[in-house]
Amino acid sequence: MPALIEIEDICKVYNPGENEVRALNHVSLSIGEKEFVAIIGQSGSGKSTLMNMLGCLDVPTSGSYHLHGKDVAEMLDDELSDIRNREIGFIFQGFNLIPALTAQENVELPLIYRGVPKAKRAELAVTALKKVGLEKRMKHKPSEMSGGQQQRVAIARAIAQAPPIILADEPTGNLDSHSSVEILEILKGLHEEGHTVIIITHDPSIASKAERIIHIMDGEIYKDEKNEDGKRGENSIRDELDRARAEAAGNT
Repeated sequence: MPALIEIEDICKVYNPGENEVRALNHVSLSIGEKEFVAIIGQSGSGKSTLMNMLGCLDVPTSGSYHLHGKDVAEMLDDELSDIRNREIGFIFQGFNLIPALTAQENVELPLIYRGVPKAKRAELAVTALKKVGLEKRMKHKPSEMSGGQQQRVAIARAIAQAPPIILADEPTGNLDSHSSVEILEILKGLHEEGHTVIIITHDPSIASKAERIIHIMDGEIYKDEKNEDGKRGENSIRDELDRARAEAAGNT
């Protein structure tokens, strides 16, 4: 049975020639179904470029990418768009919510583009918002919510149609420690439900919650390791959340 994601000898070159920049340099990577993976690297390491490849947002200069056994390079633009819409739920550091829309409307918006009927859109949005604990914030606009709540809306938008892959780019980058722990707990829960969760991060403490950590530097993967502590991460995340709540209560 082929891996869910299979990348082989991928290169991404900008400005080919004398001043070329190799954002990715002969990267090979395999990710199976239902894995919880962190890809960690500092700014300029190539992790964002790799994320764009995994999310079918960009194409490599050379090498191959197979998703569900299908060669992404052979797909037309419409097919790639369909893959992004149905196979991958994106979570970005900047939330990317529409200010004029409510939480529910923000979650429903991508479903409109996918042709989901109105009643079904509402059902999926409500279910997703409840899953991230925002059943009392569905009619609130982004300006009426905290950063952590806005990120939960973004997660609800990503999971509304139950895509098999969740691709999270620095999902806690703009959040305080309490909200960060809450978001990590949600991502852990999505993995336990059967989603493949891939986190892109520069933060070792975030990466440590995953079951597998892929280290990237100078466009190359230099370490790919199983993280036994990540397999026991559910309790540690919840312990951190309890401590954060206790600290918040003590400060009020």
